[in-house]
Amino acid sequence: MQKENLHTVSNYLTFYRFVSAPVILYFIFSGRPTLFMVFIILNLITDALDGFFARRLKQHTDFGARMDSIADKVTYSLAILGLFVFKLDEMQPYLGSLLTFVGLGVVALTHSFIKFGKISSLHTYATKAGGYMQGIFFFVLFSYGFVPVLYYIMITWAILSVLEMIAMQIIIPEMKPNLKGLYWVLRNNGETK
Repeated sequence: MQKENLHTVSNYLTFYRFVSAPVILYFIFSGRPTLFMVFIILNLITDALDGFFARRLKQHTDFGARMDSIADKVTYSLAILGLFVFKLDEMQPYLGSLLTFVGLGVVALTHSFIKFGKISSLHTYATKAGGYMQGIFFFVLFSYGFVPVLYYIMITWAILSVLEMIAMQIIIPEMKPNLKGLYWVLRNNGETK
């Protein structure tokens, strides 16, 4: 069995997200919404870049995919916590849909642990596109204010992508990183080639 190279650009970018998590938590609890927003956006950018470099430099590793998934969960948790701390008044009328997304995320995470014994690392096209939408939403929310149509686009996409992930986890026999989406899983009869 060939040993994975852990010293890759993409793994270093993922590691940055772990290192930045306590800093972001500090910004949340010390009441610094601008710094919170800047670092959440940086985390979303490094998330996009780590995937780009992994593909471009052909440095995909199972370890990197698992760490990226954990870093994603940490970033999402911090982002949602920041929404509740800094923007609860603006988000109040939309809490139902936000909590639906969070609840479905917990279901997906729990199902992955039960079925596969680890965190899901599917990295579908839908979740990647959703990350960009969430980054745009956060930037606009913290820079200009709440824009309902932008929120509805972002949250609808997020909920649908989590539902796709749950459906894929039900179908596939083993967890494999970087599956494109439900269409491709169905086309391959559930195989994770």
